[in-house]
Amino acid sequence: MSDQYPDEIPRRRSTLERFLGGSPLGVIVRLLLLSLVVGFVMNMLGLRPQDVIEGTVELFRSFLRDGMGMFRDLGFYIVTGAVLVVPIWFLVRLSKSRR
Repeated sequence: MSDQYPDEIPRRRSTLERFLGGSPLGVIVRLLLLSLVVGFVMNMLGLRPQDVIEGTVELFRSFLRDGMGMFRDLGFYIVTGAVLVVPIWFLVRLSKSRR
């Protein structure tokens, strides 16, 4: 049985379709449905969009506050260790260079 239609070249997707991952209308419909489900669940849990945004901002602020404190402590540990390590290293290098 012969093919009635020769092998068709698949249609190339536009840049917009490649970026969105499908046709724009299909993506909009999927996003609307997903937004509806997520909004319903958030409402059932008593979460408001403003609470989520404020929580995210506060999380970022606390990360900066605590994260920078961690780097300060890390710097303190490095300097404290260097007080012993650098002189010992220097003495070892001096002793090896005299051989």
